[in-house]
Amino acid sequence: MCPTGDPSASSSRPASTPVPRPTGAPVVAPSILSADFAHLARDIDRVGDAEWLHIDVMDAHFVPNLSFGLPVAEAVRRSTDRFLDVHLMIEDPARWAPDYAAFDSVTFHLEAVADVAAAVDLARTLRAAGTRASFSVKPGTPVEPLLDRLAEFDMVLVMSVEPGFGGQSFMPEVLDKVRALRRRIDADGTGTLVEIDGGIGPATAGDAVAAGVDVLVAGSSVFGADDPAAQVTALREAGRAVWADRPGPAPAAGGDRDVPGAGHRGETGTDAG
Repeated sequence: MCPTGDPSASSSRPASTPVPRPTGAPVVAPSILSADFAHLARDIDRVGDAEWLHIDVMDAHFVPNLSFGLPVAEAVRRSTDRFLDVHLMIEDPARWAPDYAAFDSVTFHLEAVADVAAAVDLARTLRAAGTRASFSVKPGTPVEPLLDRLAEFDMVLVMSVEPGFGGQSFMPEVLDKVRALRRRIDADGTGTLVEIDGGIGPATAGDAVAAGVDVLVAGSSVFGADDPAAQVTALREAGRAVWADRPGPAPAAGGDRDVPGAGHRGETGTDAG
């Protein structure tokens, strides 16, 4: 159930504590949508020192594809202690999103809620349950309606392909949206992360990070590689090379930026395979 109330009222950060990492490079979040579902634990173990895992939940209604739901996500949780970033591409997220509150971050789509007030209400519900709350926008959806509410969210996920299927080509026009978010986040000091998902590989990661992205989601680029762990490193290094070009205040040399779960290397078992 979503709480009611004034969306302009203040809200607290989730109870879980962010894990700091050195500044200078993005977080890499391999998307298990591109993994081998029959050997999921094995594939998770192949992503090396990737800080996060990205879990795409699709319902075949909001997007034209059906992936997996809570039981598979819970199996992944049992198989790793990495930071788990759940992305709900579903209708009626107010009904279903709280079921995922045991995960580290839960993202729902702005297009799937009635309005800004409903998005804020759902974010507050998720935060009250102890997880981090984020919203996502499709390539054609503007972020301006929520720029004044970014403090209510821990992250914004910008889709750089139309959601629903992996392996699509990167849409560079969404980087203007990333830059707008980065400017507002830095100006307001909300600490909200910017994540990007769709067509991310070593050739596109640099442009995304230079525009202001903190978290790179990559599916086929990682799991389709001969050496997924090396590909994770390549993505991180592509971002590191342009980190100083990011808009907004430059991070202090040698300092820490609080990014939840960043730098965490998980170990996997066999429950999800």
